[in-house]
Amino acid sequence: MPNDFLPIKNPTPQRAHWGLATIVAVIALVVFGSWFTYTQFRIDVPVKHMAIMIRKTGNDITNGDEIAPGPDFKGVQKEVRVEGRYFENPWVWDWRVIPQVEIPVDRLGIKISLTGDNLPYGEFLAKLDGQGNPTTKGIVAQVLKPGRYPINPYLFMIEDQHRPVVVEAGFKGVVTNLAGPFPKTPNTLLVEKGERGVQRQTLQPGTYYINPYVTRISKIDCRSQRFDLAKNNDMGFPSKDGFWISLDGRIEFRVNPEMAAEVFVTYNDETNGDRIDEEIILKIITPNARSFCRLEGSNSSGRDFISGETKVAFQERFQKAMQEECGPLGIEIIQALITDIKPPEKIREPVREKELAKQQEKAYKQEIAEQIEEQKQAVEQALVLQKQALVKADTEVVKITIEAQQRQEVDVTKANQRKGVAQFKLEAAKDEAVALLALGKAKAEVIGFQNAAEAAGWKRAVESYGGNGNQYARYVLYQKLSAAYREIMVNTANSPIMKIFDLLDPALLPAPEQEPVETVETSEP
Repeated sequence: MPNDFLPIKNPTPQRAHWGLATIVAVIALVVFGSWFTYTQFRIDVPVKHMAIMIRKTGNDITNGDEIAPGPDFKGVQKEVRVEGRYFENPWVWDWRVIPQVEIPVDRLGIKISLTGDNLPYGEFLAKLDGQGNPTTKGIVAQVLKPGRYPINPYLFMIEDQHRPVVVEAGFKGVVTNLAGPFPKTPNTLLVEKGERGVQRQTLQPGTYYINPYVTRISKIDCRSQRFDLAKNNDMGFPSKDGFWISLDGRIEFRVNPEMAAEVFVTYNDETNGDRIDEEIILKIITPNARSFCRLEGSNSSGRDFISGETKVAFQERFQKAMQEECGPLGIEIIQALITDIKPPEKIREPVREKELAKQQEKAYKQEIAEQIEEQKQAVEQALVLQKQALVKADTEVVKITIEAQQRQEVDVTKANQRKGVAQFKLEAAKDEAVALLALGKAKAEVIGFQNAAEAAGWKRAVESYGGNGNQYARYVLYQKLSAAYREIMVNTANSPIMKIFDLLDPALLPAPEQEPVETVETSEP
């Protein structure tokens, strides 16, 4: 056996058994511990839930504490655990998993603080610290809008039955502060911003999430409304001559949006809620209308109200008076219309007939006036047509004259152009004639010079023949003919044609006759 290898002694069976058991026990203990920790220490918070933590051990809280002031004290803790998984010691902590607070879409939430100091007498709003947390019990001014909130139910109670305030189009929201400091100036209809009472500033149409315990919003209708004066059948007045005159009318009005708060405070009746239209009609529209009708109507007799002119004047004064009286009170009179005035039947019929006669007379006069006006219009139309015809004729004359002048100017221009061209051509013809005359003279002189030269040459040639011109002419003739002949085929030398060539031999020619020679002087032109 090599020295490098030593025999290994096998452990005893008892020691191997205890080692394996220890390992199994440790593994079992770890598995059990993990299972126990996972099942007993685990806090599972599902979605939309929260866990309220309650400490079992720690410092004791005082009798005045409703909840543990910190994590070292026993009792319910302020902080909550939101969705997730947490691990805490079950011998130290206890917990409750509850749903979170969820505010519906068409609701708002009101928080009521359940912990802290008690409020003094007359106050109900919880006071807040620098971080916005309440330090006293009471209603929290801030509201919860639709959504989900992990709010500890041991700290706050939530009311979610309230709805947001919707101010519709055509309305104004009058704000009344139910909490806050009292106004500096008491006994006033409207208070300054932030003070307790009705605010001067109103709200525009929209949706407002307002705490109803802190602020109240009253919706005032600022749209146009109508009221019938004869609704209760008691609108009338005695005339100057003692007849009772009843009337009917329609008044269209609305609340001035700029004075909505003041009108609401002045004429609001708690029995009708936020509606003030009936109070406006009862306390403003009807008294002013009745007052005007009785004061103005008593100045005229009964038969005057049958006439249309009196009705129109009464109507105009009525609308003006209603606007002047109701405007300062915050009520805008859009239209105050008297639709019917009913005098007693005893005076109505004769006055009506008289009025009809007057109306017919006015109608006849109106017809006559209209006929006269139609005649004037016809004459004016005829004059207008005549003026139009004259203007048209003058226009045609001017047009023809202008066209003739234009044609004349064009013809004169063309004639002047042709005249200039003819004059130019005449001058050119004169110059051409002068040139042709000079050329003709030059050619004639050249011909004369040539003729003179030829005559001189002929004279010298004739002189060479002794002055015999006939011989020279014959020579010239033979010279021309000889140049035209190349070959002559004849049958005999005595042929007549050969005799012509015999004449070309000078030896055979007869001797020329001597003629006296005259000296001819030539002068060159």
